[in-house]
Amino acid sequence: MRPEDAARVVIETITQMAAEGRPLMQRILPQDDIHWWAHYPEDDARDAVTRSRYYYHVHEPGDRNPDEHGHFHLFLHRRQMDRGAIPIAEPAEGEKAPALMVHIAGLSIDHRGIPIAWFTTNRWVTDEFMYPATTLAAHLDRYNVDSCGEDPLVNRFLTAMVALYRDELSELLAARDARLAEIGAGPAAEELFESGNDVLSTLSIDLDAKVASLDL
Repeated sequence: MRPEDAARVVIETITQMAAEGRPLMQRILPQDDIHWWAHYPEDDARDAVTRSRYYYHVHEPGDRNPDEHGHFHLFLHRRQMDRGAIPIAEPAEGEKAPALMVHIAGLSIDHRGIPIAWFTTNRWVTDEFMYPATTLAAHLDRYNVDSCGEDPLVNRFLTAMVALYRDELSELLAARDARLAEIGAGPAAEELFESGNDVLSTLSIDLDAKVASLDL
């Protein structure tokens, strides 16, 4: 998907959600009994065709930026990566891990349902197969959750957001790897992928400015 086409989808889906009075989080979360840290949907949203996935969750107050309501975690499936692609870290169970996931990034959402930031996490946060930034950046165009069983506006929005911010995500992932290199050169190198340092890089989002930068 071209960035211009992705921008149109993002605008269309956000506009329709606003017109219906149901922002992003209301389309994912239950109306009541919301639990901190829980995955919504419970078993993640999984695309029936591509096997890409996502989930949304909310941290307890004081644990995240107060402007954030919650965030999505977006994943490629391990099988969406080229066979010759080699991860830099992986779950202890290897190919027998419960979920064969490759984390792209987290997408923070404000209390109005508008995206406000991208961020990357350390391997242990989502128990992922972590690939080098250059490898993962080359596979971003494979992320597609349009065929998930969840709300189609949310599905299309997330697919389009990755396409719209492909260049920025590539830079964000490079910053993630640079931060890992810094940590790895220090005294905690043996725990590089397994504890602490949960968020490795962040990028604020100005959606209006991003759309305005394109020739629509």
